[in-house]
Amino acid sequence: MKHFNTKPNLRPFSQRAALVVVDLKLQTIHLFDPIATGVHIAQKVVHYTPAQKLQDAFISMLAGSHGLVETNKRVRPDRALQRAWGRAACAEQSTISETINCATEQNVTELQVAAKTIYQRFSHGYQHDYAKHWQILDADMSGLPAGKKAELCTKGYFARQRNRRGRQLARVTAARYDEVVVDQVYAGKFD
Repeated sequence: MKHFNTKPNLRPFSQRAALVVVDLKLQTIHLFDPIATGVHIAQKVVHYTPAQKLQDAFISMLAGSHGLVETNKRVRPDRALQRAWGRAACAEQSTISETINCATEQNVTELQVAAKTIYQRFSHGYQHDYAKHWQILDADMSGLPAGKKAELCTKGYFARQRNRRGRQLARVTAARYDEVVVDQVYAGKFD
């Protein structure tokens, strides 16, 4: 059985020192503020607010976690990383998951509005000067194989996989800036 050390790192350094610098920059530009003020998940607060738990999930993604379960071994023990975000501690991964599971359709809409606000405020693609240059957009459709019960899952075309079910990911990027403009999931079969 594998044991993970989740005891706090009491040493004043971080294995993710570069991420600490990135976090400090994100704090100075208030990147997370539209999410903290615009997304209101109805949940009882014991130790952490829903906004703080969403922030912990975001920090975990930046730290390279492949899933929320890795929050306990990547973010919680790293005190320097938490301090960079102005936090004394990090929520446990199961409470972060509970918060995300409590999110309603309205919360998803609020998060989309917050993400749009962040994109408009900080994106080079959104602030592109159309008088000087054309904006080059790259559109891509990618098949995402999935199980029968997945949302929007239908039989469709998936490269080298006959009779497969899944969804289609439509992604538009601003090529000059390497920024994702739109990321949308559709049913696996186009009509």
